[in-house]
Amino acid sequence: MIHLETIGNGPDLVLLHGWGLHGGIFRSVVPLLTPRYRLHLVDLPGHGRSALPAEGYTLNNVARSVAAAVPPEATWLGWSLGGRIALAAAAQGASIARLILVGANPCFTQRAGWPHGMPEAEFEQFAASVRDNWEQTLQRFLAIQARGSERAREELRALRQDLFAHGQPQPAALAGGLTILRDADLRSVLSTIKQPTLVLHGARDTLAPLPAAEYTASHLPRGQLCVIDNAGHAPFLSHPDAFLAALEAFLR
Repeated sequence: MIHLETIGNGPDLVLLHGWGLHGGIFRSVVPLLTPRYRLHLVDLPGHGRSALPAEGYTLNNVARSVAAAVPPEATWLGWSLGGRIALAAAAQGASIARLILVGANPCFTQRAGWPHGMPEAEFEQFAASVRDNWEQTLQRFLAIQARGSERAREELRALRQDLFAHGQPQPAALAGGLTILRDADLRSVLSTIKQPTLVLHGARDTLAPLPAAEYTASHLPRGQLCVIDNAGHAPFLSHPDAFLAALEAFLR
């Protein structure tokens, strides 16, 4: 069962968080968005207050679970892992009006022809540390997300403050999310995404490098790229005004 918090008035805007977190991570921009949009803050399966999917933790199952829980013809904003889930749902034919991908890339780990991700050896080391001590590793992962931003200290403080605000993620969800990040390569589906899509990216993102965003925007039939200067992986935390301006320009 997906936990959904709905707040605000206006067109429907679904917010999907990243690995190991929950919908509350968007709390700093909620007051900026609720006067204009009806927000649907999702806790992804096994995260926050949502249960694990009964049919197994795969990208397609998670995408279907989210699509069944949110209003049709909404705009979906997916950050990091949430952006990958939004892409998968759109590729499945879910009823989505528009997409906004924040700090997301179609392929998280490096492979032949794709140098824009995390090296495989580094990823496997990270996955092993999650198995050994997931809570400590999750704290370290927050620091990686803030790295590169000109406001990294404030960004990391916000991430840590909100980490367990909706409860702890379930280990099976952390493991399932890592499998999705390691294995899912969505480059081949980009050409099938018909929705207008904004690829919103921090120029200093070290987790999802900017060339990945440039590739994504150029391979989407209706994609457009907006880069926020001096921002890292979470521009909605570090540069909320620029983030909101890009959102407004796209949704108008």
